[in-house]
Amino acid sequence: MKNLQAGITIIDTDKLGSATSPLPLSKTIAIVDSSESPRAGDLVAVRALTDSATYNMLELPTGRLAKINPGDLLVGVLGQRRALKGFVGDVPEKVRSGDHLHLLNMGGVIGRCTGHHSSLGEAIKLEVIGLVCDENGRVANIADVALPPRSSIGETAPIVLIAGTSMNSGKTYAATELIKQANRAGLRVAAAKLSGVACLRDTLNMADHGAVATASFLDCGLASTVDAGDLAPIAKTIVARLNESAPDLIVIELGDGILGGCAVDSVFDDRELREATAAIIFCATDYVGAWGGIELLRRRGIEVDLVAGSVTDSQMGQDYVEKEFGVPAANAKRNSALLWELVRSKVERNSGVSV
Repeated sequence: MKNLQAGITIIDTDKLGSATSPLPLSKTIAIVDSSESPRAGDLVAVRALTDSATYNMLELPTGRLAKINPGDLLVGVLGQRRALKGFVGDVPEKVRSGDHLHLLNMGGVIGRCTGHHSSLGEAIKLEVIGLVCDENGRVANIADVALPPRSSIGETAPIVLIAGTSMNSGKTYAATELIKQANRAGLRVAAAKLSGVACLRDTLNMADHGAVATASFLDCGLASTVDAGDLAPIAKTIVARLNESAPDLIVIELGDGILGGCAVDSVFDDRELREATAAIIFCATDYVGAWGGIELLRRRGIEVDLVAGSVTDSQMGQDYVEKEFGVPAANAKRNSALLWELVRSKVERNSGVSV
């Protein structure tokens, strides 16, 4: 550790969280010791003080997972989280060297933890070392390199939206299998994660299944979409970026549930996005969740085109959804080819575009 100039210190760190990936950081960084008005997205250097038996990995900018050891110097991003089956936390009002914060997700989103799911232990406790800054002492924020916001989609490939009851309802699995099947059918597929908390795992998974381009809210300067308000401008920015790769189809996963703290429901309020959406897949874990999702969206004048997720893991569940709710159902694990065929027919019927 050495001083660069008054108020700025140079330190060497051990690991960078993937939430920092929009900015080209090295492990040697400049820091200031405090911020009286921290913002979500600010980069913060911390020392790990504790371990966790259930949540002790950090996703690096490469996508690799690295074990967090007590004493490690980490760089993450200040942010909020509202995870029904994970951690809950907020950005503190002030941040000073020596303050104690917590790791809120594996991507390196950091804040003051206020609660967690009963299946998890306590969040890893972190000691603030300082906030990452430039040579002038200005605190770095992932929004510094955010994609330029868009107010309109413009011309776009057909969009498939995948929503669900909550995290862990099968959305990402359905998205990646859909991408794989469409890719095997000869289509160029672009994909995105529109809401949730910053982590590269899901978009990397989409790329591994054949997506020619991926994007997420992280590219728009957001550590999470908690309290983001209207997500429509973020969605339009992401769709515009994906269309630069000239895709035949765009698959967008809405992280978290259609109810909750990640502003997912705001996407369905935008007329332009609704008109550009050629199919909606809803993932649920049980019958009540499937019925609730169908009815909630129907109240907004939106029809679910297909039900997927773990409620369809058995043929009995798939049959029940189709018979009782009158909505086609398919399971990404048991028959992703059927999932693709049902989606393909909906896309062609609703968009008039042959895929």
